[in-house]
Formats: sequence, structure tokens, C-alpha cells
Amino acid sequence: INAMSEVPTLVHNGQSLGQSMAIIEYLDEVFPQSPLFPKDPIKKAKIRQFCENINSFMHPVCNLKVMQYLEKTHGYDQKQKEAWISMWSLKGYQALEKILSKEAGQYCFGDTLTTADLFLVPQIFSSLRFSVPLQGFAHCLRVNKNCLELEAFKKAHPLAQVDTPT
Repeated sequence: INAMSEVPTLVHNGQSLGQSMAIIEYLDEVFPQSPLFPKDPIKKAKIRQFCENINSFMHPVCNLKVMQYLEKTHGYDQKQKEAWISMWSLKGYQALEKILSKEAGQYCFGDTLTTADLFLVPQIFSSLRFSVPLQGFAHCLRVNKNCLELEAFKKAHPLAQVDTPT
């Protein structure tokens, strides 16, 4: 049902939305009692910047469609795919770590969950899946650990889904 034939897709009130940022912004407006973005315009923009570092630069290189392309078209084996992902991901993590060194509390932007946390956690999952070395990114790993202790993140974890491939 997603125009790109991929996840995520949200169906709400008979309307279908794809893409993480569009879904989160919609949810933030429809359910204002649980905001995912702060009202302060500069904080909101900084969170969006953080998310776009992941969404536009880091996440696409971990996409399974990209991995399949590298394998089928260029003959990459698993180690070559992991090296390719690591090269791009590590540049992104350097930027994220720099931002978090100034902004992080218990979560990405202070002690309240924001959209940034919703983007960071799945990115770290993908990075670990493809053996990206994350040892030098203490802020990212700490925030990820804090998020994964929350019930909502436990329920949403890919390995907790009934349709997760083996």
C-alpha cells in the first residue's frame, strides 16, 4: 500500500501515508497531547536536522533494496556490503555524535523523547545488523540503550514483530 512498495505505512481514518517523517509529523499534529517535536522553532529544526542526517544520508545505504542491488549488479559479498555501509554510516555517526554532545540528556534532545530518538534507534539496529563499528559513538549508544529500556521501544523492535524475516 506504500507508493514505494516498502515500509513504513500508516493507515489512519481511511488515509494511507508512507515515509517516516511524513507519518511522524502527521501523528504529531493529530495527537498533540503527545508531541514528538518541541514547539520552539530552533529546537524543532535541530531535531529535524538530526533526523534528516539519518533519513537522507545514513538509512538509505542500509536499505535491503540497496544491498540486493550491490550484490546482484556488482557482485558484492556480505563483507563488501558491510564495508560499504560502514564507510557511509560512520560519516553520519560522526555528525550525530557531534550534535548529541551538545544536546543529549537521557535521550537525543534532553530528557524527553522526540522524533530524533525514533530515528536513532532503528538506525543503530540497522548498523549493528551490518556490523558497523559503533564503539566511538558513546552518546548514540547511551541514548539507544535508554530508549530500548522503554516498553514502547521493546514492542516496536523489529525482532518483536510477527512478520520479521529470519
